[in-house]
Amino acid sequence: MEIVSAVQSALLGKVGENRFRMWATEGVTWRANGPQLSLLAHNTFRLERLRRLRADVLAAAQQVLGAQATVDMKVCEANVATADSTAVSRSTQPMNVSPTMPAATLSSPLLSAAATSSAGLSQPGPQVAPVLAPQANESANPLPVIFRLPSVAPSGNNGSSSNPAAAPSDPPPANRMTRRTFAALDSFVVGEGNRLAHAAINNLLSQLGRYSPLFISGPPGCGKTHLLEGAWRAARQTAPNRRTIYLSAEQFTTQFVEALRGSGLPSFRRKYRDVELLLIDDLQFFMGKQSTLVELQHTVDTLLRSGRQIVFAADRTLGELKNLGSELVHRISGGLVCAIDAADMQTRLGVLEQMASRHSTPTPRTVLEWLSTQLDGDARQLAGALNRLHATSEALHCRIDLPFAQRALADLVRVNRRAVRLTDITSTICDMFGIDEQSLQSESKSPAVSHPRMLAMWLARKYTRAALSEIGKHFNRKSHTTVISAEDKVSQWLISGKSLLLPEGDCRLEDVVKRVENQLRLA
Repeated sequence: MEIVSAVQSALLGKVGENRFRMWATEGVTWRANGPQLSLLAHNTFRLERLRRLRADVLAAAQQVLGAQATVDMKVCEANVATADSTAVSRSTQPMNVSPTMPAATLSSPLLSAAATSSAGLSQPGPQVAPVLAPQANESANPLPVIFRLPSVAPSGNNGSSSNPAAAPSDPPPANRMTRRTFAALDSFVVGEGNRLAHAAINNLLSQLGRYSPLFISGPPGCGKTHLLEGAWRAARQTAPNRRTIYLSAEQFTTQFVEALRGSGLPSFRRKYRDVELLLIDDLQFFMGKQSTLVELQHTVDTLLRSGRQIVFAADRTLGELKNLGSELVHRISGGLVCAIDAADMQTRLGVLEQMASRHSTPTPRTVLEWLSTQLDGDARQLAGALNRLHATSEALHCRIDLPFAQRALADLVRVNRRAVRLTDITSTICDMFGIDEQSLQSESKSPAVSHPRMLAMWLARKYTRAALSEIGKHFNRKSHTTVISAEDKVSQWLISGKSLLLPEGDCRLEDVVKRVENQLRLA
C-alpha cells in the first residue's frame, strides 16, 4: 500500500489532479508486487483511457521503485467488480485499520497532495479514501487499493467548482447534500436583449475556436452564468472526453495563489492550458490583481495560439475593464463581444413561467403577468418573489390568485418601485465620472463637467416627475430652457453614438446610460 500510495502521489504531480481523477482512479485497481506495478481496469473502455497515461505511470513507478520498475495494464473485470461492490458497501462506514497496517498508509503523500490541489473548490477539498478490497488469498497476493476521489459537480456564481472536467459517475451517498445541477441551454429564455449572446454560445459549441475569446457582459441576473453553465453542460454531453473547465475568476485566483505557495505551478498551468474549452465567470474580479493577470494573460495567449475556445463573462462592459490591462482587453476585443440587456417584460414573463413550472402548486398566468410588470429584469429577484409567493401560500393554506399575490408581495413591489430622486441621479453621476457635486452645480463649461451635467438633466427628465424649473434649480441653472437644451443634446448624442470620458477611459454614451440605470436600480 505504501508503494501504491507513493506511485500515485508521484503520478498526481506529473499529470495534475484533473487527469489523475479522470483516468487513473475510477474503476481502476492498483497492485504492487516488487518492482512490478499492475493496473487492473474495470473494462476495455477504462483500459483504453488508462493507456493514455502509460508513459507517466511508468515514469512515476521508476521514480519510486527505480529503473527496474515495470507497469502492466489489463482488464480484470471480476476482481474490480468485487472491489467496487465492497467499496460501495463500506463507503458510509469508517475504515477498519488492522493493527498490522503500516502507519504510513494513513499519512500517504497522496492525501496531502490531493487536498492541496483542490484548494480552489468552494467546498472543502475532496479527501482520498483508501478502500481495502479483500482477495481470496491475502497472504499470497499484495493488497490492492482503490483510491476514490469524489466527483464534485460545479455550480454557478454562488461557489462553482473549479474542476468540472470530470463528470460525476457515482451517485452521492445518502447522507451527503447534493449540489444543484448546471443550467441547460434549452431552459434559457431568449429575448431581444440576449439573442446575440445565446446564438454565439450555440455557434461556438459546433465549432470551438471560431469566436475566441467570446466576451459576454450584462447586469447581474441577466443570464450570463446560465449561458456559461449551459455551454459547459452541452460540451460535456456531446463530447465527454473533451477537456472543458468552467470556474469563476475568484476560483482561478485562489488556485493560482495556492500553486505559488507550493502546490505547483506546472500542474496548475497544465490544467488550464491543456483544455479545449475554458469558461471563466466574473472577469471583473481580476482587476487590480497583477500577478494573476499576468498568469491569465499567458494562459489566454497559449489557448489562442492552439485555436482553443475561451469564454469570459462580466457584469461590466469591456470599456469598463481597462484595469485588466490593455493587452488582455485587446485580445478580448479581437474575438466576439456580446452585451446582454436587462430582460424586458416578455422575457421576464417567460422566465417566470419556466420557474413556476417547477413548483408543485400551479401559478395563474394573471399572477405571472402582474409580477412581470412589477419587477425588473433580475432573474434572481423574480425567483425570490415566486418562491416567497408559494411559501406564503403553503404556510397560510391559501390559494394563489392575483389579490393574494398583491398582498403577499406588497412590500417587495413597493421597494422595487422606489421613486428615483434628483439626489440619487446626482450622486450616481458624480461617482461614475469622478467629480464632486459642487462641480456638477457650478458654472463650469468644461466638457469634463458640462457633459455629465447634461446627462444628469436628461436622466432627471426620464426618471423623475420633477418640473423643468425644479430640475434647473437643482443644478443651479438660471433658466429651465437649459434643461430642455440638455435633453435635446443628449438625445442627439445617443443617436450619433457619442462617447464620454470616464476615469477609466472613453465609454459609449449608451453603455454609460445602462450603467447609471443599473446603479439607480440597485440604490
